[in-house]
Amino acid sequence: MGMSLPGATPAEVRAGLVWNLRAALNVAALQCDFAPMLLTVDNYNAMLRDHSAELKASLDTINGYFVRTAKTKAAGQTAFDRFGTRTYSAFATVAAQYGFCQTASKIGREVIFAPRGQLGDVATNYMRELRNSLIPYGEQQFPRAFYARTYLFLPDFQPSCWRKGRYNVSYCGSGKKKR
Repeated sequence: MGMSLPGATPAEVRAGLVWNLRAALNVAALQCDFAPMLLTVDNYNAMLRDHSAELKASLDTINGYFVRTAKTKAAGQTAFDRFGTRTYSAFATVAAQYGFCQTASKIGREVIFAPRGQLGDVATNYMRELRNSLIPYGEQQFPRAFYARTYLFLPDFQPSCWRKGRYNVSYCGSGKKKR
């Protein structure tokens, strides 16, 4: 449901899910402010306040995973930074913004009503739905697919149509087909 963590323990996988959920709700708080009634900013701030201990534990666990699996502590920190960047970037969307914002709002409500210490359960239950909301779709009136009809007229590339490195229009024509 995010970047793969090869060789991760179950606790590290759970921490990765929690961190993905936090990243998604953070991106939603920044990206979905066009619709204040979704309360994405309020939901995110409430999550930070109510689940700060679990978020801190998840941060420490996922950081420990990268330090453990890297050759050096510096390489582990670099891998963790890359993980964070890719995780946040994976939730930035334009084409699917409406669906993502609505889903993030719904999941944000689930987060703020989850008992402390059970943020990982919310992440496990709803991360697939949050990822699926990133699939772009269009409205009926304004479909997302844009088809432009382009005509490309190419000359005949037969060697007999070329004289001294130049195309001979009088011999092979202009290359345009008449309809």
